[in-house]
Amino acid sequence: MLLALLLARCVGAPPAPPPLPLASAMADDAIEACGQRYSIGTRVVSWREAPFYDAYRLGKRFDPDAPPDGKSRVAPRGGLPASMAARAVDRTLTLADLQQVVHTFVLHYDVAGTSRQCFKVLQDVRSLSVHFLLDVDGTIYQTLDLREKAQHATYANDFSVGIEIAHPGAFPQPMNATMRPWYDKDAAGYRLKLPAWMKETGIRTPGFVARPARPDIIRGTVQGRTYYQLDFTPEQYAALTRLTAALSRLLPRIRLEAPRQPDGSIIDHALGEERLRAFDGVVGHFHVQANKQDPGPAMQWDHLLDGARAVR
Repeated sequence: MLLALLLARCVGAPPAPPPLPLASAMADDAIEACGQRYSIGTRVVSWREAPFYDAYRLGKRFDPDAPPDGKSRVAPRGGLPASMAARAVDRTLTLADLQQVVHTFVLHYDVAGTSRQCFKVLQDVRSLSVHFLLDVDGTIYQTLDLREKAQHATYANDFSVGIEIAHPGAFPQPMNATMRPWYDKDAAGYRLKLPAWMKETGIRTPGFVARPARPDIIRGTVQGRTYYQLDFTPEQYAALTRLTAALSRLLPRIRLEAPRQPDGSIIDHALGEERLRAFDGVVGHFHVQANKQDPGPAMQWDHLLDGARAVR
């Protein structure tokens, strides 16, 4: 009987995904892990390319006259087995190392509206970092190698990869004084209206109009409070789907699953450290920290995860 059960489990187990293909030096769809490039099927701009969103920089990116401040936005991953700890400090962690210890993909919205503004806040103002930025037109920016620890989600930094999705955020009332300046409405529905003070948007697609993937303002609960939010753009979902699928192939402990209630709905509050450390998959910032709401109630978790399974 025991043998039959074991055989049944083996037969029912999903097949392992194929390895992520290596990218050529000229590929424009590659992410970098442990010094190697991997194609993911959507546009990725490296920290080595213009506009040089480079988290390794010791100083401000947008103030050319500012001297290096000596503050590193990047650190070696910690909490590692002794056999890996020295390699982390030497920046020689291997992909096999990462595949053992990195098990969560943390989704943030940036409350900055565009990736350019987000990187300015992270690098020049807060001395923080994140592995990826996702702009409204679907362009992904990688700011540092996945072997590094980025500073984006407190205790989860050691075992996670993080992404900041360009978006104004979620709000306690719909179209309140804080939300309204970010949006306009025309015959086609809502569209992102960047504030006048944002002189340079950095959006790579000329003339791009950022519209939410769904036409209505989404109402939902996060951390026991009600929030209102317009959706992310279709272009962001398409790119995020590709990236999520690729990370799951590259780092298989990142399962294409999110924390769920017994009824199958997404948990809408912080998990607590013990539970999060035990979870392998895709989480929101609000699953990590009880004082966070991102990526907010508009995130279409099943759309993202089902799409990632389909392209993986």
